[in-house]
Amino acid sequence: MKSLQEIHELREEKRKELDLRVNTKADTREKHILVCHGTGCTSSKSPQILESFRKILKERNITNVRVIKTGCFGLCAKGPIVIIRPEDTFYSLVTPDDCEEIIEKHIINGERVERLLCKDIDGKLVNSLDELNFYKKQKRIALKNCGVVNPEEIDEYIAFDGYKALEKVLKEMSQDGVIDVIKESGLRGRGGAGFPTGKKWELTKASEGEQKYVVCNADEGDPGAFMDRSILEGDPHSVLEAMMIAGYAIGANKGYIYVRAEYPIAVQRLKIAINQARDYGILGENVFDTDFSFDVEIRLGAGAFVCGEETALLESIEGKRGQPRVKPPYPAQSGLWGKPTLINNVETYANIAQIILNGAKWYSSIGTESSKGTKVFALGGNVNNIGLVEVPMGTTLREIIYDIGGGIPNGREFKAAQTGGPSGGCIPKEHLDTPIDYESLKEIGSMMGSGGLIVMDDTKCMVCLAKFYLEFTVSESCGKCTPCRIGTKRMLEILERLCNGEGEELDIYKLEKLAVNIQESSICGLGQSAPNPVISTLKYFREEFRQHAIQKECRTLECKAMAKITIDEEKCKGCGLCQKHCPVNAIDGIGRDKRIINQEKCIKCGTCISTCPFHAIGN
Repeated sequence: MKSLQEIHELREEKRKELDLRVNTKADTREKHILVCHGTGCTSSKSPQILESFRKILKERNITNVRVIKTGCFGLCAKGPIVIIRPEDTFYSLVTPDDCEEIIEKHIINGERVERLLCKDIDGKLVNSLDELNFYKKQKRIALKNCGVVNPEEIDEYIAFDGYKALEKVLKEMSQDGVIDVIKESGLRGRGGAGFPTGKKWELTKASEGEQKYVVCNADEGDPGAFMDRSILEGDPHSVLEAMMIAGYAIGANKGYIYVRAEYPIAVQRLKIAINQARDYGILGENVFDTDFSFDVEIRLGAGAFVCGEETALLESIEGKRGQPRVKPPYPAQSGLWGKPTLINNVETYANIAQIILNGAKWYSSIGTESSKGTKVFALGGNVNNIGLVEVPMGTTLREIIYDIGGGIPNGREFKAAQTGGPSGGCIPKEHLDTPIDYESLKEIGSMMGSGGLIVMDDTKCMVCLAKFYLEFTVSESCGKCTPCRIGTKRMLEILERLCNGEGEELDIYKLEKLAVNIQESSICGLGQSAPNPVISTLKYFREEFRQHAIQKECRTLECKAMAKITIDEEKCKGCGLCQKHCPVNAIDGIGRDKRIINQEKCIKCGTCISTCPFHAIGN
């Protein structure tokens, strides 16, 4: 256990030691080799890279270099990532075999290893993280410490003002004062609905009850979403600190973090963080020598998508089947075991300490009039720079996809972006300049959601996309209410008919009718939003649905039952590349003859389309 004075001394001493992490002009002979240990880089052998560095340094008796595991740097497409500080050299796609060369050339001889330097989307070599276009329009608040601190070392978190906000709250602020700051900041819940965070805290504090709870929703179930996971992996103490601040504000002494078991690295680092905070006396009785006490437990979810809904999550924590409750009463009035309960998601909590330290005006100056602060997105799909980004609210979709994401690979055209996962909607190219905020997305038929952002190019079939999300919803429905359990199944059956070339124009009307009924009669928000992907694709890509229903065509070739690949005789040069690469020998022709596809043999794999240099093959 450490006294408050000891923590102050530790913060000052450690910050001087770690200044080189954020200061490229740090006056030090020491170097730190930062190795990303997020899930993506870990799966690509970053643990072996870290151990290889340590082994080589030990063998060569190099003592002024430290090897540090960190959380996600964000640019997952370039992982495994290694950054050397203080010079801020950014190495990408590193393998364990590269460690010897980095030590020899960079550490010993002071020469950068050019072949490993990260290349920007224009092919230009960049020397440091800040030179990459990927980072230039980002503003990191929730991700402030990710890629900077070792998430398994509480001392490093403390060095970068960790638990300073908690101390300020306990020593200088009243409960109402804390809530007022959060309200004035304009922070809204980052889990999807965007409810004002300060208002939720105020309602929970006002509810009567001697026992209250603080819950962190880390059950991130949207396909392609990994924002909360990355924060827990890279900066778990920020969530613990925020939960304690929330506990003080509403009058709670107990917290639960509900995290899915499929996040083993996040779970492990949370356990380490909780144990370290207890050892330092930060979690537990009489925090910082005050009357405030607070402790946290982890509860593992089994991966049910519906447990991302707050009341289903509460049921699961209580040991029951994860199914949503009828509201009202809301969790702020009657939550865990019938007691007033505050629930926020990981990203929401990750903003709290920064708001307390920097002030409500600072935070509210970022973003738009109604959507303050920043938003973290998991950028994926058909985009060059796949990864984790944090941008001010109001940043346009075009900026995220092209300036940060580096555009669409292989020269393809942008077709649509899906935000909000199975509960969200598709955004077509005519809305590329839409500001990303709660109201703007709602106006065009989409939603913020938790932050998944899937980009699609012109090879994607929107009917097939709608079917994909309905398949997910049907498989994840808890089955409690008939509209969601049965209605989504009927919608999926219609989409399957359309994709198999068995649909009719009346099916489009049936889809719309079912969608409205499900929205209006499902019990929980997940069921009410389940038809959104279908509604938005019908709104912006209705002609594709009509082609499937009437003409029995899928021009993108994704719906194999209707695909018919042909070769344009005028464009075909008889080179034979398509014939050479066809896996089923379905292309006829010899010499310089024009090639012809045997439709009976063709399996519609599209290999011939991608290999033809003259773009002579298509649907």
